[in-house]
Amino acid sequence: MNWDVMLNEQLWINIAIVAGVTIVSYLVLQAILRIITNRLRKMAKGARSGFVAIAAEMLSRTSHLLLIALSLLLALKVVELPDRWESAMSHGWFIALAFQIALWMDTAARLWMESLTRDGKARNPVTTTIIGIMIRIVIWTMMLLSILANLGVDITAMVASLGVGGIAIALAVQTLLSDVFASLSIGVDKPFEIGDFVVFDDVAGNIEHIGLKTTRIRALSGEQIVCANAELLKRTLHNYKRMNTRRIVFKFGITYNTPSDKVREVSALLKRIIDGIDNANFDRAHFLAFDDSQLTFEVVYIMQVSDYNAYMDTQQEINLQLLDGIREMDVQFAFPTRRVEFIGGSFPELTVAGVPNEKPAATQQARSAQPNG
Repeated sequence: MNWDVMLNEQLWINIAIVAGVTIVSYLVLQAILRIITNRLRKMAKGARSGFVAIAAEMLSRTSHLLLIALSLLLALKVVELPDRWESAMSHGWFIALAFQIALWMDTAARLWMESLTRDGKARNPVTTTIIGIMIRIVIWTMMLLSILANLGVDITAMVASLGVGGIAIALAVQTLLSDVFASLSIGVDKPFEIGDFVVFDDVAGNIEHIGLKTTRIRALSGEQIVCANAELLKRTLHNYKRMNTRRIVFKFGITYNTPSDKVREVSALLKRIIDGIDNANFDRAHFLAFDDSQLTFEVVYIMQVSDYNAYMDTQQEINLQLLDGIREMDVQFAFPTRRVEFIGGSFPELTVAGVPNEKPAATQQARSAQPNG
């Protein structure tokens, strides 16, 4: 043991200075952080944005170990150190600051993701999880690469190898990745959300779950339909839950022997019926066309609610009142009829089970009136 070094008075003075400055710096930094955090929390109570609250929570989660390291680095600046120590201190400053900034950003990312699940809005949980993981991976990767670069490590080859490896992995799992990014697209663009009623192709049902690879739909008939996210985004999808109003068009016909004045009254009857029903606004009712066996009317009205059961109740009430009104007007609904007209010649002889039918009396009298001969 080198006792000369241990008995060096200047060494112990420097150690005492470093220890004292470290303790004082740590207490000062801790007090400053506490004051700033309390101010930000008070501001967050009256602020509409959650950014101030997130900033306050970030500062409150500052690492005490990193504060001690920063305080020690500040203390070492007070005493004289060899050039080698100065170089190591510069690296130490950067590592401590980079690590603390990464911790703050990681905390901010987690708090932001938690705030998305607490605001009462229905969101795709898979999408929020994917976004959170991607943000945190980017934060820690950038921190690691920046520290290595500061220490003098050549990160060019490392970044290139990571890129080549990423391309190889992406090609191997491209189907899975397409569904994952489709899930991310669904979460960001929000063409539909959990609970929406959607219709596409021959599928109709409620969105039950949006997963990492598939979306599950509970069909009206009760079974669960599983669709790949990438394939689902390629479909033309009707989202009925986001429908504010419903435009209804229906047709019916009356017989051809209806007088023109009563045909005009039918349109007025329809207007009176629809105007008397809640949640339904009359648009038009017209004698549309001369169709086979009927005079066709087309009726349009707007439902002010999107509920399908409410629409069916309204349509039923319109049909019942229209049935009563048409009967009171002494008008008949049309039904398919065919008229066959036989011109010239004679009717063929009809037989029942091979026995000729009895000929009409007029024919028999005509034959009896002919002279014998």
